[in-house]
Amino acid sequence: MQIDLKTQNMQAFIPAAGLGTRLKPLTDHRPKALVEVQGKTLLEIAITNLIRQGATRIVINIHHFADMMCDYISTHSWDAEVLISDERDQLLDTGGGLKKAEHLFLKNEPIIIHNVDVLSHLDLASIISEHNDSMSIATLCVSERETSRYLLFDKDKELKGWTNTKTGELLWVDNPIQNTNNLAFSGISIIEPSILEMLPDPDKPYPIIPCYLRIAKNHRINAFIHQKEDWIDVGKPETITQAQKWKLF
Repeated sequence: MQIDLKTQNMQAFIPAAGLGTRLKPLTDHRPKALVEVQGKTLLEIAITNLIRQGATRIVINIHHFADMMCDYISTHSWDAEVLISDERDQLLDTGGGLKKAEHLFLKNEPIIIHNVDVLSHLDLASIISEHNDSMSIATLCVSERETSRYLLFDKDKELKGWTNTKTGELLWVDNPIQNTNNLAFSGISIIEPSILEMLPDPDKPYPIIPCYLRIAKNHRINAFIHQKEDWIDVGKPETITQAQKWKLF
């Protein structure tokens, strides 16, 4: 039975503090989140999509061109509560940024994490339904596509490792296993709020994937596998061009 998000509360985190290095020169004078696709900023697209699918509280972290981000958020009217987690003092990466924003999240609702530089046609209701059915503490959206870094899952779609094919680095949750399903992370996930308590204090920046690997030793983290055609990374100028023909909603 599919969950009707409109009958539930849902909160979201949009990591939007990054320097947008891959998008230069588009980010020389504005943050990545305010780069436009089809006349709309990436931030507006992400917020609109999340609200359309049921989000009532959205937390956005800021660092690069922070004043510009604050002005943009405050001068627009959103059909949800939009809160800012300020990282002006130090850019904390996704893991550290999520931990710093912990006090802004409710304790009893799942959190959708949705990178600002990805567009997707994914149905959040289906992801949450599968997340709940699997009794996972986190569900990571992934697909079969070529990349240099892969998350490794077993036959039951449970997270078991991570690898970087360029460097040869290989990390396991526990003991190595054979015949893994190697899938590319899509920058969208659902976590239980209890994960926030397991993250280290953000005295320095840190990514989220190593945290997932550590947490997966004692808690189930699952894959939600989607078609690669339902997703596009707009973190590079060439993919921004491709996204001009993308059906946004």
